Order: sequence, then C-alpha cells, then structure tokens
Amino acid sequence: MKTHISTLLAVLPFIFFSCVDVMDQTIFIPDKDDPNLPAYTEWGYNSFGAEYDGYYFLMSDGITPCEITYSNNQLQFLLHGITHNGDKMKLLFIFPSEPMSDYKDLALLHDREINLSANNCTVKIDDTTLQNIEGKLHFKRVQLLRIDGLLERAILSGVFELSFMQDGVSSIISNGRFDLGITNSVFYYR
Repeated sequence: MKTHISTLLAVLPFIFFSCVDVMDQTIFIPDKDDPNLPAYTEWGYNSFGAEYDGYYFLMSDGITPCEITYSNNQLQFLLHGITHNGDKMKLLFIFPSEPMSDYKDLALLHDREINLSANNCTVKIDDTTLQNIEGKLHFKRVQLLRIDGLLERAILSGVFELSFMQDGVSSIISNGRFDLGITNSVFYYR
C-alpha cells in the first residue's frame, strides 16, 4: 500500500502539469473552405490566422500567439506568428479602451467592433506603423471560462481584416480570425 501511495505521489505532478499545458497549447482545426487557415472557433484553441497579400500569417507552436497590454486608456492586442516562408511576424492593434487591470476585464470587449481607420487606432506589423488603414477588428465573443468555480481564462474569439499602405505599397490582410485563451501570463497592466 505504501508503494502505491509513493507511486501516486510521484506521478500526480506530471498529470497535473500535463493537464495545465494542454489548455495553453495551440490547436489547429482547418477551415472547411480554406484548410490553410484555422476554422473560426470559440473554444480557446490559441489559434489565429489570416491571408496576407495572397500568403498566410498563422500562429505557430512554440510561439506565444497573443499578448494583451492595457496602458494609458489603450489596449494593445498583439498577435505573434509566422508568415508563409517561416519568418516570425507580429501584428499589433492599438485602440482606446475602458480601464482593464486583469484578464477578466476583457469581457468588456464582448461583441465590440473596432474601426481601424479611426484616428485613435494604430496598427503595426513588427515595428512598422501602417498608413492609410481601412478595416475592422471584431471581438465577436468573449467568454470567462470557469473550472470548478474558479476563473481559468478569458476566451477571445473574433475576426479582422484591413487594407493599408506599407513602404508605399498597397497590402491586404483578409479572412483574419482568432480564438485565444488569455490568462494573466499574457495580460499586462501598465
């Protein structure tokens, strides 16, 4: 009996940590119309994708897909991913927001559509601020996931599209979608 308890105590941490890791993994469910993109889902799969000038910008295993920072009445919604040739890329949306000090406050974004062409919005690819932006970022659904009554994460699901000028060239990001599980490990208040 003592051996069984010792074995159980030795195995429990591995079971616990493997369960926690599963919720932070990226899950790619292919879109039925374009299997190169993830399907639009609302389960917190830590996935996102978009077409970028005829190629793809997608989340990738080993890269934290999203970071959110609230600072000075603005929310910064940052997607980290890779392009079609494997290069890392960051897409950053900055827009005015109600005060948020914790990831649970992201519920304020439920069904909120951001007009990216508004003067108080900024979009960047890597460190380059995009010019002449037209488009939208729509947080279609924000859910607060509770497990055994404890808040585990906020799930942000939505879509985005934009056209812009970059280095004098017209570009388009279309069919953008995201399904992200957000905890305090990727939400920052400054």
